[in-house]
Amino acid sequence: MPGVISPPHPRRNVELLLLVLALGIGLGANLLGAIGTEQEITTAYWVQSGVLAAASLALHVVLRLRAPFADPYILPITVTLNGLGLAIIHRLETSNTLANATTQLVWTVVAMAMAGALLWFVRDHRLLRRWPYLFLALSAVLLVLPLLPGIGMTVNGARIWVNLGVGTFQPGEIAKITLAVFFAGYLSANRDLILLAGKKVGPLTFPRMRDLGPLVVAWLVALGVLVFQRDLGSALLFFGLFMAMLYIATSRASWILLGLGLIGLGAVLAFLFMPHVTARFDVWLNAFDRQIYERQFGGSLQVVEGVFGMASGGFMGTGLGAGSPWRVPLNHSDMILATIGEELGFVGLSAVLVLYLLLFTRIMRAALGARDAFGKVLAAGLAFTLAWQLFVVAGGVMLVIPMTGLTTPFLAAGGSSLLANWIIVGLVLRISHSARRPVVVDDMVNASGPGAGHQDPAKLVALEPHRRGAGRRGSARRAAVGGDRA
Repeated sequence: MPGVISPPHPRRNVELLLLVLALGIGLGANLLGAIGTEQEITTAYWVQSGVLAAASLALHVVLRLRAPFADPYILPITVTLNGLGLAIIHRLETSNTLANATTQLVWTVVAMAMAGALLWFVRDHRLLRRWPYLFLALSAVLLVLPLLPGIGMTVNGARIWVNLGVGTFQPGEIAKITLAVFFAGYLSANRDLILLAGKKVGPLTFPRMRDLGPLVVAWLVALGVLVFQRDLGSALLFFGLFMAMLYIATSRASWILLGLGLIGLGAVLAFLFMPHVTARFDVWLNAFDRQIYERQFGGSLQVVEGVFGMASGGFMGTGLGAGSPWRVPLNHSDMILATIGEELGFVGLSAVLVLYLLLFTRIMRAALGARDAFGKVLAAGLAFTLAWQLFVVAGGVMLVIPMTGLTTPFLAAGGSSLLANWIIVGLVLRISHSARRPVVVDDMVNASGPGAGHQDPAKLVALEPHRRGAGRRGSARRAAVGGDRA
């Protein structure tokens, strides 16, 4: 067809091969856990692996049909992490019942189904930017739900759960996505105003007071979560997300300085006037103090035993099923990285962290390849959300920062977190498809031709960078294929 350069065929075969490898890793880890604990390999192991395989392959088919140009590496990496998490949780069962593993498997299927539904029904991610304030209102409702009497629940000192009758749910996990959509919509629509207006002080340009609204809202939301829900982890996650998206959208260091100033102010106020935050810092700074270690509630036993467990794992680990992770409270959720470090060692834990690094870089490549500002900011913000959450969790487990109670993405037990993170994967795959698909420019489009006044603006925007490049090579007309294909 004249005027169209056909791209290489999407590498779905690569994705399928990697997906089979990912499922094999999950199955192998599951079987090794059973052998290490000297348990009989029952049909439950094969059922778990079969259900995960069926759900993963179904999502792969949806990708082929609805987003064939999406990044072929994101789904296999995510399935690998999810499968490893299921295997570790299954291994940690202390009896013949499979309550935790079965619940996690059900949530995995539900989460993958939601990601597939998003890919199937949301044909263009830019539709989400039409209602930024609707997503802001939805975020407010989600964050307020745990505070309502009757349905709100307090677990381990934090009021972040709601009782649905058939189980519990953490609305804040979904709120991080809706807030990301709101900020991406707001910043992509007001970027020029934020960049051009402001007062210049030396090399820095500070925004006008009227443009500080989003930053103040971010600070108030994070502080409100910290005060009313007593959840340090979510407060750090929300504010980190806001600051990252502001910097991605504006590239202004002044926003980061303002954000750090607000973070510092909030941290000082929280440390001085919020006993639960003071206790977290006390545990972090004096974890090996005997009195703090033996404290009945809110002591340092969890983190100290986790550090000792990782130390006993050494370089290669004790082997799946051969360690003593039962010494660490919440070893299947908050401290699952400590379990991996003990039984898979430094090598295994490093391999898991490399998988996360690969996932973050693939999402960032999708952000860089996006052709619209909304997609760029949203994908980059979601990538930062996952990366920041992992840093906060790993930093708490390794005593680099205070423990916060966040869950490790895709690995740790927790249906709310698993659902939210798979929705993030679905959104990113949709953005990746839009970034990598070919831009078909009609052969008649010519900015200097007689029909220039009737051209589709979207086609002209897609064509313009390539027209400049074609001009340098002496070509008057060129159609382009945009996006990252690596």
